[in-house]
Amino acid sequence: MIPLAEAVTNSVARSGIGLGAAIAVVCSWERNRSILWAILAGLLSWFYVIYFAITRRPDERKP
Repeated sequence: MIPLAEAVTNSVARSGIGLGAAIAVVCSWERNRSILWAILAGLLSWFYVIYFAITRRPDERKP
């Protein structure tokens, strides 16, 4: 029998969005301010995160 806490954790992890999708949406929103681009970036997930990291502009970098 699976403990209740483990079952709840597994259920939440399966039904939520992934870390890559969350990072992609935030990066896309900061760059484009467009809901459609943010949704597309969320679908592409880690591919968009890698693309964003490679193509960052100087004003998007940490000072």
